Amino acid sequence: MDLAVVRALQKLRRLPVALLQNRYRQLMGEESKSAHKDYLFRRIAWQIQAQAEGGLSARALGRIAEISDASPIGPLRPRKGFLSRSSDAKLGSVSAPRDGRLPQPGALLRRRYQGSEVVVQVLEEGFEYQSRRYRSLSAIAREVTGTRWNGLLFFGLTERRHG
Repeated sequence: MDLAVVRALQKLRRLPVALLQNRYRQLMGEESKSAHKDYLFRRIAWQIQAQAEGGLSARALGRIAEISDASPIGPLRPRKGFLSRSSDAKLGSVSAPRDGRLPQPGALLRRRYQGSEVVVQVLEEGFEYQSRRYRSLSAIAREVTGTRWNGLLFFGLTERRHG
């Protein structure tokens, strides 16, 4: 890590909460909803390092999106200021390509499970099941069964790999 960044982080560590909140506002372009000193330090330190080193790679951002697909609470979007404009320009679009095993948006996926029919609508981004939006089929399969499932396998869109 660059010596200037190390020094900036050491100086940052000694700031009181009010000054950390000011620095947060300068870097992120919004007020912090937190007055927790360690939280503010970590967010500011990450941003300083990201500006100096270039932030997360496109591969890392793709992996984050993949992991967050298991969230049953819907699409997760970074807040304004999460990525600097310069890193946005370098990365281009962060959205992952659509999985070719999925049917087109608007299609219905059906599966019988323990005497009930599970019906899921494919959306442009995510899925709808029982009037709730989900990021992934795996999250829906977990909701239905109470156990972890590969969503594509649960809905018969892929076969189990043997090997």
